[in-house]
Amino acid sequence: MHKETRSELEYWLAFYFSKGIGFQTVQNLLEQFTLDEIFSFTHFDQLKTGLNSNALKNLKNTNWQKITSLISDCQSSDIEIIHFSHPKYPQLLKEIASPPLVLFCKGDIELLNTPKLAIVGSRNATEIGRQVSKDIATNLALNDFCVVSGMARGIDSCAHQGALQVDRNTIAVLGTGVDVCYPKRAKELYHQIAEKGLIISEYLPGTSALAANFPRRNRIISGLSLGTIVVEAEQKSGSLITAKYALEQNREVFAVPGSVYNELAKGCHALIKQGAKLIENCEDIFAELSVLPKSCLYKVEETEKPVMSDPVLKHLNEEVTSVDKLQQLSQLPIDELLSQLLDLELSGQVIRVLDGYTRIGRS
Repeated sequence: MHKETRSELEYWLAFYFSKGIGFQTVQNLLEQFTLDEIFSFTHFDQLKTGLNSNALKNLKNTNWQKITSLISDCQSSDIEIIHFSHPKYPQLLKEIASPPLVLFCKGDIELLNTPKLAIVGSRNATEIGRQVSKDIATNLALNDFCVVSGMARGIDSCAHQGALQVDRNTIAVLGTGVDVCYPKRAKELYHQIAEKGLIISEYLPGTSALAANFPRRNRIISGLSLGTIVVEAEQKSGSLITAKYALEQNREVFAVPGSVYNELAKGCHALIKQGAKLIENCEDIFAELSVLPKSCLYKVEETEKPVMSDPVLKHLNEEVTSVDKLQQLSQLPIDELLSQLLDLELSGQVIRVLDGYTRIGRS
């Protein structure tokens, strides 16, 4: 019986749509048969090894018209579909336990095989956390690393912005379809990344935001990357899920420390206790990866600006001022105040004593 010859992409999409068939099953099949043989009716009896009846039935009843329509719709929307055997499929992603069978891509697919580092963190980030995320991303980008994140508000968005502000590369991995901007308020950022970087997803175009999809997409964020950097994270958060995936994938995990009074630092501190590399800037990352940085001057110049410290500094002098008094005078939330005091202490402008803080070298 004549069998229509189909493309490799069509076959991989058939696997993608067949319920009950995951990556490991596909690998087992491809060890025994070619793609043409797998989808040839004459071989379906042999395929029963390792396949349950429902999975076999789903594979046999592939809706080829649905696949043809999907490919056509993606072409019309400038969405490229990269399947597992495609030459552009990221090599690092192939090494994880459950790589996506296909990736839907909008933007520059050449970025899929550039050196990448992920930056993730809290959606409810502090101003300091947001700045740290931007600074690290900018330095990574200037040193030819592509910055990977999830385009969520807070740390993720700032990571993308840090790369874009120096006109460098960034990849957003979505938990929606690549044609769905989520969160909606990130529309401008979404269009910037699509134009200058790359947006990818394993979910079909048009897929809306479903809570269950986001933890799963985190394995792709870490899987694409040589390492994952966590900047501000609660103890139970999606960022720690990404870090867990990174550890399972035998990738580096870096964590930025913060104040012990800051709830958003507790996740990072927990990671450090478990063996994550404590980092303060890009130089720490490059040292761990044995990379010679081009320059990290940007970080130094940025952190020397004391704008955020003024509301605290103006209430300090050579006499000891308690934290309670400083909060009353500055009207800052306690976690933000303590974070700023830590920055001032590290920069040598204040000193911590038993009952509070004093200012150093005030003229």
